[in-house]
Order: sequence, then structure tokens, then C-alpha cells
Amino acid sequence: MSLAPPLIEASSVTQIFAASDGEPSWALKNASLAVSPGEFVCIIGPSGCGKSTLLHMIAGFLKPTEGALRFRGRPIEAPGPERGVVFQEYALFAWMTVRQNVEFGLKMRGVGKAERRDKARRFLEVVGLAKMADRYPHELSGGMRQRVAVARALVNEPEVLLMDEPFAAVDAITRATLQDELLRLWQEFRISVVFITHNIDEAIFLGQRIVVMSAHPGSIRSEVRIDLPYPRDRGSAEFAGLYAQIGAELYGKGKTA
Repeated sequence: MSLAPPLIEASSVTQIFAASDGEPSWALKNASLAVSPGEFVCIIGPSGCGKSTLLHMIAGFLKPTEGALRFRGRPIEAPGPERGVVFQEYALFAWMTVRQNVEFGLKMRGVGKAERRDKARRFLEVVGLAKMADRYPHELSGGMRQRVAVARALVNEPEVLLMDEPFAAVDAITRATLQDELLRLWQEFRISVVFITHNIDEAIFLGQRIVVMSAHPGSIRSEVRIDLPYPRDRGSAEFAGLYAQIGAELYGKGKTA
């Protein structure tokens, strides 16, 4: 029985930036990654290891200095609606209502007003914010604003959500709630998720597979398959064992977080 081809392929990608002194700065070096349709992959690593750089290349915001990136076998050369992006800093337009923010991508694609409104209403209902459609971002809590950002990504019906530490700016209780909601949405829509985090607990709670990156310049150090059933029990011995294993991979042999 043949396996389904990867949805996303990053093959030996390297990203080099020019530093202020003119010397090259290696953000990412020879990183390779494949993501299957419907898979939830968490990428974890220390600050500055190139996690966000890799995600931005998959999104089409950056082109690699070397290597290749493909989506369904085709080169990634620009952003596209099939790849929804959710940033750490909500990136909402302050002068637009919640509904207008969610509709924005559809409007840029030329979708008609009635269809835009219907889709925005649907996805605001999905994230539990239908009653907030006419509010402005400053009237919402941090968790609500991030839900709006998720709705804005989902409204384009992407095949993958690319999430760059999306819950890092909210409090612990809100973060746990958003993690539960993300898993619900992932299971409901059966899309792929590539989730950047520096939090081991979050990666184990969410991901089917955890990709561990090395420190600067970033490269893929190891991958860990998480076979625990959902919903996951953070207090279980299995969870603790995985925490220790990933901590050792992340911080060096014999060390845990």
C-alpha cells in the first residue's frame, strides 16, 4: 500500500541574511521537513533557531537561499489562500470591525459582498465570536483577538494552518482554552497544522509529531512521534516521559526543561 504524497516538502532549505557588518548570517541550514495531509506537526526549538523563518518560507513570505519548498509537489513561490497563517501578534486591522477583518482576505480575492458576509458569519460562529462581529479589536480580550485571527485564516478554507507561536501572548488559562479549541477545529476541518512553539508541554499536548530544531544556525535535530490519544492528560506518566525525552533532545543529552 503506497503512502499519500506529502502536502508540504522542505528539502535542504538554507536561509542566509546579510548582517549589518556585511557578513552572512545563517538563519537556517539544510533543514528538511515533510508534512502529510491532515497532520498536526509542532516545531520546537530555542529562540533564534529559525523556526519562524522556516514557517515564513512555507507561507511564501521568504524564498530560501538554497533548497526547495513545495506544496502538493509544486514550488512555493508566493503566499496563497491554501496556506493560512496565524501570527503571534494578532495582526488585525485596528480600524476594521471583527467581521471586516475576517472578510479582508476574501475581499482581496474578489469574493462578492454577500458571500463574504456569509462566510465571515460562519467562521465567527465556529470560533464562538458571532456576537462580536461589529466590535473593534481594541474591544476584545487577547484570546478573542486570536480567535478572530484564526477565523480570518479559516475563512479562506486553507489546506494547512501555519501558526507562529499563536498563544504565546495570552495568559495560561486562556492559552489552555485556545489549545483545546484548536484541537477541536483541527479535528472538525481535518486540515494540516504546522505549529511553532518553544513550549514543550504545548507541543506534546497538541502535536502528532514534534520536530526539534538545534540552536542557531537552525537545523532539524530530531523528530518525535506522539502516539498518545486525544484528549491528552498532562498529568500522566506517559506525558512526563515524553516531556523528559524532548527536553533532553532540546537542551542536550541528560538535561530536561
